[in-house]
Amino acid sequence: MKHAGKARKAAFKIIILSFIAGAVLWAFVLVASLIGSVAALVGLPILLGLWLLFSVFTLYFFRDPEAKCPIGPQLIVSPAHGKVDVIDKTTEPLFMGGACQRISIFLSVLDIHVQNAPVTGKVVFYKYTTGEFMNAIRAECADCNENAYLGFASSDPAGRKIGLRLIAGVIARRIVPFIREGAEVIKGDRISLVQFGSRADLYLPLEARINVKLGDHVTGGETVIAEVNPV
Repeated sequence: MKHAGKARKAAFKIIILSFIAGAVLWAFVLVASLIGSVAALVGLPILLGLWLLFSVFTLYFFRDPEAKCPIGPQLIVSPAHGKVDVIDKTTEPLFMGGACQRISIFLSVLDIHVQNAPVTGKVVFYKYTTGEFMNAIRAECADCNENAYLGFASSDPAGRKIGLRLIAGVIARRIVPFIREGAEVIKGDRISLVQFGSRADLYLPLEARINVKLGDHVTGGETVIAEVNPV
């Protein structure tokens, strides 16, 4: 599968960097306490224990199961794992070109943070915007937080424009897109990684039939979030 293993590589990178940082910190403590100091020797297992706990959490956070994508020409699947906390109509001029429907999904630190393509098609729009890092639990953070916006020209369902904004949060300060403008995607493909809590806003045509409700917990690449007829 495309981009399989990228989340695990990111986890190992963070674990290795944290180990190096911990080793450097302990070395400073050891030197400051003079070699052989009891304080330094006692501090080492505590530091190793904290690092092991952090490593286990990091591997859990960056888990990345294969999506079992449903088959159907009119189906739009969830781009993210998380809780649906906004369903409304809005105006999105950048890619959708006006009025559209929005489904916003909040990703807690316990959710999977690899995102999936909601449709089959081509990425025809990409914009990365720097900004603030408000708590992603607030839906209005989309207006000011750092985010990456992907616009899909869908071939399944055919002829539709689908927008997806990936939003950083107070803890999640790095968005790692696996794709750029011009990329071809298949529904359910891995498309990005957002680290440590975030939000995803999905923009749909006004005539799309929404299949989820507020409070639903959706699975990226699997939950049918909406249906829309081809153009």
